[in-house]
Amino acid sequence: QAQLVESGGGLVQAGGSLRLSCAASRPIFSFNAMGWYRQAPGKQRELVATFLSDGSTNYEDSVKGRFTMSRDNGQNTVYLQMNSLKPEDTAVYFCNAQTLYRQYWGQGTQVTVSS
Repeated sequence: QAQLVESGGGLVQAGGSLRLSCAASRPIFSFNAMGWYRQAPGKQRELVATFLSDGSTNYEDSVKGRFTMSRDNGQNTVYLQMNSLKPEDTAVYFCNAQTLYRQYWGQGTQVTVSS
């Protein structure tokens, strides 16, 4: 079992920055993969960034160069630093963690970017 708790969302003007946090209830190295997803109103949930078990990080094309995913193993926390935010980044952002047998989701945190 695992719980994921996101924080750090909010309202920001275009061009601003936010840092999202995802605190896990178990060591993050116990997951095969961890990632950030987002879902805008009326749209499907989409992958934003993910750590893979080989240590690589993958980003969705529209956030490359603006978003950076990082981790703190000692705090069992992953982060998503979001810079140069755009109105189209507005969405609920979810943390995701996967093992071989199941995946876990956080409750989501709202990010709103005003133009």
